[in-house]
Amino acid sequence: MASKLQDDLCCPVCQEVFRDPVVLSCSHSFCKVCLQTWWKERPTRECPLCQKRSLDTDPPVSLVLKNLCESFLLERGQRPPEDLCSLHSEKLKLFCLDHQQPVCLVCRDSKQHSNHRFRPMDEAVGEPRKILQESLEPLKKRLKVFKQSQVKFDKTQKHIQAQARHTERQIKEQFKKLHQFLEEEEEARLSALREEEEQKSQRMKEQMEALSREIAALSDTVRDTEEQLRAGDVSLLKNYKAAVERVQQRPLLEDPKLPFGALIEQAKHLGNLSYNIWIRMKDVVSYRPVILDPNTVGQSLILSDDLTSVSGGETLEFLENRERQTHFGVLGSEGFTSGRHSWVVEIKDTTVWLLGVTSELDPRRDKDSLGTWGMSCNKGKWAIHTPFDRNTPFPGLNRLQRIRVSLDCDRGELSFSDPDTNTHIHTFTHTFTEKMFPDFCAVNYLKISAEEVCVTQHG
Repeated sequence: MASKLQDDLCCPVCQEVFRDPVVLSCSHSFCKVCLQTWWKERPTRECPLCQKRSLDTDPPVSLVLKNLCESFLLERGQRPPEDLCSLHSEKLKLFCLDHQQPVCLVCRDSKQHSNHRFRPMDEAVGEPRKILQESLEPLKKRLKVFKQSQVKFDKTQKHIQAQARHTERQIKEQFKKLHQFLEEEEEARLSALREEEEQKSQRMKEQMEALSREIAALSDTVRDTEEQLRAGDVSLLKNYKAAVERVQQRPLLEDPKLPFGALIEQAKHLGNLSYNIWIRMKDVVSYRPVILDPNTVGQSLILSDDLTSVSGGETLEFLENRERQTHFGVLGSEGFTSGRHSWVVEIKDTTVWLLGVTSELDPRRDKDSLGTWGMSCNKGKWAIHTPFDRNTPFPGLNRLQRIRVSLDCDRGELSFSDPDTNTHIHTFTHTFTEKMFPDFCAVNYLKISAEEVCVTQHG
């Protein structure tokens, strides 16, 4: 099979695998050099096989046949003779500067290259190789960056999947607690209903038993008296007094009546049921005006499962992403562009902290907090921070337990106060044109305080 294929790929003139095969109008193919040499030795341009005259002095190259030949040689571990002149089968030793192509010594002396400039091949290839290498360097660096990004993107994809599974577990855990609360509420209300049913059923049973005894006694008296009435005159007169006394001894009680509240109080059990459960639920749920963003927490902080507090710990390996803050920084998950917003931060267990807001367009990337408006404390030394003046000393305050941060986007005010004594600390005045995110930094621990949940009823 290989031999037959090789025969088909061989030039009929040189009996070698085609080099730059050309095809004549008669469909026969030959090496370009072999055909040109054949024609030089004969007065007419004829096909070496069928002798049909060719009108084309420069037959076209058969690209399909050329590719087949090159593939065949590569499969056999051979390289196509690219370093030989296609016209003269001589080694390409020179480079024509005018035509910008490799040539052989015969080409140099030909009319086609008359008065042309030439360079030795090793000299001519030096500058192009250098230029190509220099041009290749940025691509290699770019390729390295792309490969690094590919690894990072792959890690990000896996992290996204891990985040989704972790979040799914937390959602299920939260709903499990809510389901448990609702199940307990359901059981408590059904228990109250069953207790009322039992109490009222027992009361009704006792009244029915008393009524049954009264009916039996009255029935006996009526029956005995009727028997006396059916007796003879003598008997009636003899037993008259005893019969009358027996009838009169039965007091004529009032007609039996159902007591008030005998029925199940359905309104008590069903009225505003879901609303009342919701009111009860506020005692077991908490609300915090700011939720910390896990995608921004620094490497030296550990975020709580409910996303409301951070504590210092060993430096962890985090996925690098654009939102990630410095080692001890974290941002709120929601930014503000309008309205009034307030949150209280517990700082009693940390000696180094920074609180404030930072803009979306200039998120903090270093510990200098270039985009932050806020206040900080470093082991008792207080300071205020703005994008224009990053660390201005502030008069010392007593050690606080909590700090309230209040942002009024419409009035352009950022205030700090002590919520336990309702004491004002400091207010920034600035027109906030970007979305502002709550900004936190702590070495040891800080926590967003829960707000009291109030339900207001409107008539």
